[in-house]
Amino acid sequence: MSSYFSIEYLALFLPAVFIFYNLMPKKYRWLLLLLASYLFFWLISGKLILYLISATCIVYILALHLERIQSQRNQLLEKKERSERKAIRIFYQKKQRKLVTAGVLILIGILAVLKYSGFIGINIQSIFSLLHLPITIQIPSFVLPIGISFYTLQAVSYLIDVYREKIKPEWNFGKLALYMSFFLTIIEGPICRYSDMSIQLYEGRKVSWNQFLYGMQRILYGLMKKIVIADRLNLFIKTIFHDYNSYDGGMIALGALLYTCQLYMEFSGTMDIVIGSGEIFSFKILENFRQPFFSKTISEFWQRWHISLGLWFKDYIFYPLSMSDPLKKMTSWARKKFKNHYGPLMSGSIALFCVWLANGFWHGSGWNYIFFGLYHFTLILGGNLIEPVSNRLCSYFKIKRESILYHFFQIVRTGILVVIGELFFRAQGLRAGIHMFIKICTNFSLVSFTDSTVFSIGMDRQDFIIVVIAVMTVFVISIIKEKGLSVREHISKEPIVLRWSLYYMLILFIVVFGAYGTGYVPVDPIYANF
Repeated sequence: MSSYFSIEYLALFLPAVFIFYNLMPKKYRWLLLLLASYLFFWLISGKLILYLISATCIVYILALHLERIQSQRNQLLEKKERSERKAIRIFYQKKQRKLVTAGVLILIGILAVLKYSGFIGINIQSIFSLLHLPITIQIPSFVLPIGISFYTLQAVSYLIDVYREKIKPEWNFGKLALYMSFFLTIIEGPICRYSDMSIQLYEGRKVSWNQFLYGMQRILYGLMKKIVIADRLNLFIKTIFHDYNSYDGGMIALGALLYTCQLYMEFSGTMDIVIGSGEIFSFKILENFRQPFFSKTISEFWQRWHISLGLWFKDYIFYPLSMSDPLKKMTSWARKKFKNHYGPLMSGSIALFCVWLANGFWHGSGWNYIFFGLYHFTLILGGNLIEPVSNRLCSYFKIKRESILYHFFQIVRTGILVVIGELFFRAQGLRAGIHMFIKICTNFSLVSFTDSTVFSIGMDRQDFIIVVIAVMTVFVISIIKEKGLSVREHISKEPIVLRWSLYYMLILFIVVFGAYGTGYVPVDPIYANF
């Protein structure tokens, strides 16, 4: 079993877990989910499950120790006079801070060693070579547990939330292990908070027919995105990015555009499977996408794309940094010096830089990923800096910023900037990304489109027609959702014959036009490798 799109998951694992879940007494259902989650992770990662167990043990022990410290503090505060309480709080806060810092460093340290030690070793070796030093270091190489970036962030959030006293630690090790390993979120997220998932996982929710039907609809929709669109585009994209020197700028631009489409369809399709599978069990799992390609700015795009990761960075990096004493003092000084708009940007930009540097590193161990993060940092910071100028220009030229035409311009501009970022994201290293971007700017041509070269790189004319039809279907559904309407609720109100006709049409569309079998290489779970 390699992903949520595999036959083993859809035809065997998920149905078996669903059946046994409903047969199990309510109070033991969480145990079934725990066993299923560990079986799922073991099937995809084997003995690497030990890393997951280790992370769970770390947060379990430290969280309980944090609670003991908090309990000791509270008991002492009750016995002391008000004048002594401040010193007591400071003393115990320092104890907690040391503990939670150690825990976060251990968790992030394990991730860093497994994921980045090879990257660091290669760069150190490169520096030695540039300095002509006769030193050779052994480049370490580790097998990375699938989903480690996701469950590590969940572990860190749990530990910090206990430290902040937003949640009480879980005394039942098995229940905490279920939160850490839940099979629906372990591969590609979303990154769920303990406060959002714990009750759902532990209470043994009653399954309803409507939720089951909604879940199956969502799963089918995700399958269509992945199998019909993402997998069909795969060979074309791989060819362009692996052999970009053989193609002109027009083809490279098309490759970048199609990769952006593939990434969205694969990742959002996975989220559809995850959320749909959750709905079958009556679980409400956080939405990770909200029509991102209708965004009018890069900042808005990242509020709609991989929402759970953005919220994690905001709550655990941006806010703590921006609210720290040094940056608060800087903000106060800068506001007096540069007024209200530009003043807060000084300290805010430092926190923002840390967020996007972390974002780049989180996605992968390569300079292209770091560039990807700093590219978006530059765009967001630049947008904040020129906002007053932009407002004045629009006022001077009497441009109506609320007009449909202006919104369309903003959406297209943001889309182009996103595609450029994804070009570097997908490229085989930063140097390759730079060469590809230069070719787009200096060697752009439409010859490959007119001489039919475009139809000879893993996709023929029929493939492109199928992709266009499927993408337009997703686009229309996205427009409806953007207007605040629910497609599924509308379908549920239709006569039963029409409803089931639509379901069978979607199944038939996936079966007939899905990219599988001889000649097709399925897309591996892209975000599972980050």
